[in-house]
Amino acid sequence: MKQQVSVPFMLLGILFNVCLITANLLETKVITVFGITMTAGLLVFPISYIINDCIAEVWGFKKARLIIWSGFAMNFFVVAMGQIAVMLPAAPFWDGEAGFNFVFGMAPRIVVASLAAFLVGSFLNAFVMSKMKLLHAGKHFSLRAVLSTLVGEMADSIIFFPIAFGGIIPGIELLKLMAVQIVLKSLYEVVVLPLTIRVVKAIKKVEGVDTFDAGVSYNPLKIKDI
Repeated sequence: MKQQVSVPFMLLGILFNVCLITANLLETKVITVFGITMTAGLLVFPISYIINDCIAEVWGFKKARLIIWSGFAMNFFVVAMGQIAVMLPAAPFWDGEAGFNFVFGMAPRIVVASLAAFLVGSFLNAFVMSKMKLLHAGKHFSLRAVLSTLVGEMADSIIFFPIAFGGIIPGIELLKLMAVQIVLKSLYEVVVLPLTIRVVKAIKKVEGVDTFDAGVSYNPLKIKDI
């Protein structure tokens, strides 16, 4: 019997991919809000961790692993197509090349930093969610949602910023930027936590699913094990 696709799972997966691609594009702008400097990607990137939490909580680590790799593939596709578009010659009458190239012409080190940080951070987030759920017998969702996001966001920032900006931004400023990103992204999770709880409860009720990952392999490369 073929597996049927869950509509809530499919919609969350689509939103996950859209958020990641959007965040990568917004990362090209640095903004200042209430005197705090950050990248515009902060507006949407934490949503991907919230979705990761929901998927790991409801359907388990195996489904989260599938979504993480799909997000990686879609990000890679958009970046690759962007690079090709940048390399192609512009029409003589078009005057938007400089702006287009600024957004889509990501430096190789930025691409590597972004994709590596995403994979490590996302898998750590799903791993912590899964392990804590087993440890607490399904209780304390709020605690594991916040802690898993904190671990994932820390890993993401620790990997991304040194690779992307090491040698370009002074070390102390780099550390400040990393700290701000970690704190703000984690606060994002806390602020929307009441909504996350409602969404998870609603999905569990509709799907009739509440997965516990006993005996599951946490090998991130076992993509076929869904």
